[in-house]
Amino acid sequence: MSEDLDKENLNVDGEPIASKEEVKKDFHGLLGSSRKFISELLDIRVDTDKEATKEAIIDDIPFKGHTAWILICSIFIASVGLNANSTAVVIGAMLISPLMGPILGMGMSLAINDIDTLRRSLNNLAVMVVLSVLTAFLFFYFFPIQNESSELLSRTKPDIRDVLIAFFGGLALVMARAKKGTISSVIYGVAIATALIPPLCTVGFGLAIGNYEYAGGAMLLFGINTIFIALATFLVLKILRFPMVRYANSKRRRLIARLVSLTALAVMVPSGYIFWEVYQEFRFKSAANIFIEQNVIPYKFTKDGRFLENFTDLEFNKGETPSIELLFMGNEAIPKSVIATWEAKMHEFDHLRQSELKIIQDSQDQQVGQLKYVEELYRAQKSDLLGKDEKIRVLEVELNRLEKLAATQIPFQDISAEAHINYGNLVSLGFAQSITTDFKKTDTIPVFEVKWASGVKRKIVGQDTKKLHNWLKIRLKDSTVQLKEIVKD
Repeated sequence: MSEDLDKENLNVDGEPIASKEEVKKDFHGLLGSSRKFISELLDIRVDTDKEATKEAIIDDIPFKGHTAWILICSIFIASVGLNANSTAVVIGAMLISPLMGPILGMGMSLAINDIDTLRRSLNNLAVMVVLSVLTAFLFFYFFPIQNESSELLSRTKPDIRDVLIAFFGGLALVMARAKKGTISSVIYGVAIATALIPPLCTVGFGLAIGNYEYAGGAMLLFGINTIFIALATFLVLKILRFPMVRYANSKRRRLIARLVSLTALAVMVPSGYIFWEVYQEFRFKSAANIFIEQNVIPYKFTKDGRFLENFTDLEFNKGETPSIELLFMGNEAIPKSVIATWEAKMHEFDHLRQSELKIIQDSQDQQVGQLKYVEELYRAQKSDLLGKDEKIRVLEVELNRLEKLAATQIPFQDISAEAHINYGNLVSLGFAQSITTDFKKTDTIPVFEVKWASGVKRKIVGQDTKKLHNWLKIRLKDSTVQLKEIVKD
């Protein structure tokens, strides 16, 4: 009997099978080891030097003397780099800029309830902003070359990526500051990633050229960076449990605690609102791109129509109806039924239900209007085109095509009025483009049809017809013009 039980507790190789209790014990041991490993891997409290961190942040807050001149120099360097569209120069300017001090000071003071440090941080932050914008303004105002480079204009439209960069950059920065033996490379990397200098330079540029939309967008980007870096600092220092500043007077302590709490709330509420706004825009643009990819791009033209995908304009402005503007060129118009189908498909997307679909297209007899539209488009979207070779190439091709088509347009109103004055026997004048082919090539030839008054001698009609034909060739600078006489039955 015992031998049978022993055989049941053996595996195929004749080795004893572990009991459930032993398996459970091993599992808990493995779980505990994994938990310990993860804790040691991600725990930042062990190597944190709270006193040294606090002193280092406080020492970096003031802006005066050497620090102020370093800031001015970095603003000048960044302005030159942005004007010349040089990423390397802009990065160099960000490496030497002392902008992080007041922002870290603001986040730390909110975390430790230090009203004096908060006041100093805000004052120095204001000085930093004014000094930076003034320096950039003077540079762009007096500098003879004011290029709207892609480096400059990319700082005028913040989106959700800027929020994420600022927040996680702030987390990395404050953790590098808090570590014993500060990691300088992380600080430099965060200075480049969060890019505080370029938005301030762009504010100065916008003010210098009188474009307040540029200035407002760049200042919003700087505000996003500032708020989310400060918010990240606040959260990390709270998690690390930095000691709160103690006040001897209990009334003063309570008052300061309330003031700091209100300030922290004033920072967090805008940060949440900004995040929600840029997130809404991000969802709209993502849904719009999917809609275009699934419905518009697959559309097949039967003739020479063309969808200019690179010039799609997605507008998401607060207080206005979001819109998707699609540009089509060529001689083939999009059928109304197709547009209606696209609108129905667009409204199937949750984030596009309140959006408007705008279709920009022209038919063959409106090529001059097309040319004007593309020229306006080039001026309006110059900021997006700079540095984007493919878009510029597409636009140049379209401009060349439309200029050729515009050159062939017949000013029929003027021609008919002049012909009526010069030829008293002329009853009517018609015009049409005739497409002919010899099966090797296809040509478009302008053809005029003329009708003369009845009772006029045949000889005079023949002379007038010949003279009118020659005049049309000279007037239109086109030797291929044909003239046909309508003979009355």
